[in-house]
Amino acid sequence: MRLRSLQLLLLACTAALFLGAAWDYQAVARPQTADFLPAYSPEEAAARVVAAQAEQANYRQMLARQLNAIDPARLPLTLTLYFPQTGHHLSNRSGFLDFWRANGQVLIFGYPITEELIEDGRVVQYFERARFEYHPDAPEATGRVKLGLIGRELTAESPFAGAPDPQNGYRYFPETQHTLYGEFRRYWERRGGLEIFGYPVSEEFEDSGRIVQYFERARFEYNPGDMAAFYRNMERANGIMLNTLHEVELSDLGRQIAQARGIDTAATERIAGAADWHPVLWQRRIEVNLSTQWLTAYEGALEVYRAPVATGRDGFNTPAGEFAVYDKLTMQTMTGSVGDESWHVPDIPWVMYVVGGVALHGTYWHNAFGTGVRMSHGCINLGMDDAEWLYQWADIGTSVIIHY
Repeated sequence: MRLRSLQLLLLACTAALFLGAAWDYQAVARPQTADFLPAYSPEEAAARVVAAQAEQANYRQMLARQLNAIDPARLPLTLTLYFPQTGHHLSNRSGFLDFWRANGQVLIFGYPITEELIEDGRVVQYFERARFEYHPDAPEATGRVKLGLIGRELTAESPFAGAPDPQNGYRYFPETQHTLYGEFRRYWERRGGLEIFGYPVSEEFEDSGRIVQYFERARFEYNPGDMAAFYRNMERANGIMLNTLHEVELSDLGRQIAQARGIDTAATERIAGAADWHPVLWQRRIEVNLSTQWLTAYEGALEVYRAPVATGRDGFNTPAGEFAVYDKLTMQTMTGSVGDESWHVPDIPWVMYVVGGVALHGTYWHNAFGTGVRMSHGCINLGMDDAEWLYQWADIGTSVIIHY
């Protein structure tokens, strides 16, 4: 029994040798402390996974039966989904659905606010934060779905003056004579870069009390309130940049340009056979590559998210194998002790347990993800923004494959 307890502790995750500065942990209200022993026995965890996967499979089978009962002549020619949030459809007739799924989904583009339209002889569709365009003559290798230059269009009548070639961590774009740095630079580079956002067409400036910056295809807004004071203090104390999922937000430029063009965005009647969009429509899985220290999330065969990770150091190696999410906690304080090493790590966000005491979770005491530096006691450390995205996307039962 003692050996079994030690094995469970060796599987447990968390904080490396962390916290670069002292912190008054009593000053913040905290959830119940965990001791790294799994909340469920292996049998209970397996039962939760089986039940969740069966429920998701039943939902997909129900949709299949629904489609089979509909007159085939009334069905769309390709997969079409309905978004009740805005009352519009999204399909793969022009590849828009898979482009949306693979490049950020709601976070980056928002929901569709029109059906497919013809503008200037081209198939387009408007989203809350973007305009998709189908370019049939573009090389297939580079993709035929492009994003409209709506940031340029909205600022065309009052373009921004260029900036001098900068120093000290600024990234300069001679194409538009503008710069990128700090939180906006990290977001631009991490969330899609030139293909998704285009070149900057302004510098950062204040607008209605917010720091903003325009790009060819987007406008960034800085939302510092998304990061809780505890994590902001840890960021300063450890001298690292942390990020939360909505610390940078995208303006609704798609809706603005649609309104400026007089395009009708009213909800439409659901097409017969169109299911409501939800990630459960596809078999979801998460793959963690221990060799590259990267995580990839899939919906069916389509890659929909990638994130750098930091896994267990030698002696606390993250186990390889095929597992599944069996428990989820928005926040957890983790404590443990093995030999002469003890730890107490408060307020770990977005925790998803996959085997024993090993979990995917957000991390605020380092930002060495994807560097090859393995720092945990077995868990899969993620940036807080990546951990939140995955937490919202995955359910209990989502497969997690850990391999070299």
